[in-house]
Amino acid sequence: MHDDTSGTSPLWRDPAFARGFRELGSASLGIGAWGLVTGVAMVKSGLGVPLSLAMTLLVFAGSAQLAALPLIVQGAPMWLVWATAACVNLRFVIFSAGWRPYFGHRPFWQKVAHAYLAGDLNYVLFVKAYPDPVPQSGQWPFFWGGAAVNWLAWQGFSVLGIVLAHHIPTEWGLGFAGTLALMGLTGTLLVDRATWVAGAVAACAALAAYALPLKLNIVVAIAAAVAIGLVMDHLAPAGRLLAQRKEL
Repeated sequence: MHDDTSGTSPLWRDPAFARGFRELGSASLGIGAWGLVTGVAMVKSGLGVPLSLAMTLLVFAGSAQLAALPLIVQGAPMWLVWATAACVNLRFVIFSAGWRPYFGHRPFWQKVAHAYLAGDLNYVLFVKAYPDPVPQSGQWPFFWGGAAVNWLAWQGFSVLGIVLAHHIPTEWGLGFAGTLALMGLTGTLLVDRATWVAGAVAACAALAAYALPLKLNIVVAIAAAVAIGLVMDHLAPAGRLLAQRKEL
């Protein structure tokens, strides 16, 4: 795979690839901890090692996996499993709209690979590095550098958790460690007033709806966060949004 803006050199030789790899590398331990917990959770929920390996390699969507697992274990209707996963991943619709000015011109198979590898932190760090939404040299290898460390950290520890799940005592409290890792990663996404307000509203909604069955409080929290985000985005002047984006 080559970057069409920088000749025919392999992506990994581009300095931007190393920069992307280095910048996301600082979060690799948190990503790995989350992957480890998810791997253990998949096996201990009864999914089995082969299906857990298939899920982590094919799905590659940590939060959606964790949201769907308890529903699958409880025998929830399939439509509810799909709806929950779709709600959890709804943010990627917004991310995709943000990626489009940068990579919308790329071949179909490259966009499919991008869709599979793109993560929350990839988007945050990319927009911070390239605030102007126009194609520039170095953007493609920068994305792949970050995507590589994100995929390796997640899949490496997730596979480790799947393989060692039956040898890891539940008393170790990995679930709590995973929650802390997830909170740390979430904290890096709170970059302006809109994201802080959306996060606070989601937390309050999740607690208020905690008594709902089948973890439906997650769906309620996501809907509340999206609603308040859309309202704030609609009310904020375009100039202020652009200024906030350049400050990331």
